[in-house]
Amino acid sequence: MKRKRIWENTAAGLTVSMLAGMLLFTSSALPAHAADTKTGVLPAGTNETSLTAKKDAVAVTKEFRILTLGDSITVGYEPNTKELPYGYVERLQEQGLLHGRTQVDNYGIAGLKTSGLKNFTTAIKDGKTLTSEAIQPSLPDPRAGQIGANTAAIRESVAQANLVAITIGGNDVSELLGTADKLSDQDLQAKVKELLATYTANVSATINDIHEINPTATIVIADQYQPMPEVAGKALYAKLMEASQGFTQTIDGIAAQFTAQGTDVKVAHVAKEFVGGEGTMTHMIKDRDFHPNQFGYAAIAEVFAKTIWGDYTKLTTPATGEPMNIIVSGKTLNTPYKPIIRNGKNFVAIQDIVNAVGATTVWDNKTSTATITYGDRKVAVKIGANAVKVNGASVTVDTPAFLNKVGKESKTYVPLAMVAEGLGFDVQYVAKLKTVFVNP
Repeated sequence: MKRKRIWENTAAGLTVSMLAGMLLFTSSALPAHAADTKTGVLPAGTNETSLTAKKDAVAVTKEFRILTLGDSITVGYEPNTKELPYGYVERLQEQGLLHGRTQVDNYGIAGLKTSGLKNFTTAIKDGKTLTSEAIQPSLPDPRAGQIGANTAAIRESVAQANLVAITIGGNDVSELLGTADKLSDQDLQAKVKELLATYTANVSATINDIHEINPTATIVIADQYQPMPEVAGKALYAKLMEASQGFTQTIDGIAAQFTAQGTDVKVAHVAKEFVGGEGTMTHMIKDRDFHPNQFGYAAIAEVFAKTIWGDYTKLTTPATGEPMNIIVSGKTLNTPYKPIIRNGKNFVAIQDIVNAVGATTVWDNKTSTATITYGDRKVAVKIGANAVKVNGASVTVDTPAFLNKVGKESKTYVPLAMVAEGLGFDVQYVAKLKTVFVNP
């Protein structure tokens, strides 16, 4: 069955109590990077020295920076869950990590309409702080005031972004879900025309604000999916589908106009992915209030990824009892020498990581020390020692390197994160996937 999607209505179903649980999982410092709030602790121990080495390396290796704005789809909201959000933004970061270093700053606000987004981006551009009410009256997201007070830092994030991804509009059109079947065709057309005019004005203003702050950023904005399944009524379904198509045509026109003016605006056509599968890709909690479920968020992420990079890789979690996945420069590390966990730290056979990153290694039998070199960086790891040397500086490790018997061979196993970061690589662990991403 072809997948199908429906309009989201975040404002009607979201309550402060629902979102309070999300707030508990969010870092008090904004922005909330996906790597911090969604992926958990790195798989091997880090300390101030190792993190400093990592930051020094980042200074000379450019990250792909993604900034996300929008409504509850950007937030990753799902009703009746106490788990960390795992929506399209988190999946988008994973896809980015397959292409290289990636940082995501997520400023989604649940319940946001296009008018609220316009108010928000205008304040960011002008360097003004906003209360929650000033962004948009009666927002259900308890973080809105904190986000609105942080516009100076958000402006810097916009200015540094390579990509700005946006989902917006579901709360503008949600009223149609409850009124379309009560309106005549003429009245419905008039209402849709009115909504499209407001949508066009607000979205265009938002794009202009972003472009003024960062003229080189690519802006990718999703069209609006229609959430009502056909079983709710064929006549209503047909009307809503026609309205949805009108929104897609409108955002396509907006993107074409900006592109003609030299602003890089693309449309992520998510609406078509939900056609025929609305009931399997969304939550419906009450009063025709819809939100994507995990199938829906996966579909949205796939469309965004293909729009941005031209491809999408489906990532899977290892089976129970299997070691974690290790992905180096976009390629899964396949080896007979499986990763080993000791004291909560992940260890890999040294030659595997050396080969994967294109480094070199020299073994000193007298001192039982392996020295790994990558560019101008060196990491010396001694079997059984409680410290490694990174460019000559000693860095303490909780669990030392060790020899592991694999068949008739003895392999040197080293702490993955410590070695990779010492060589200047970016290491991010996604707990949801039990996967480590390593990028030069």
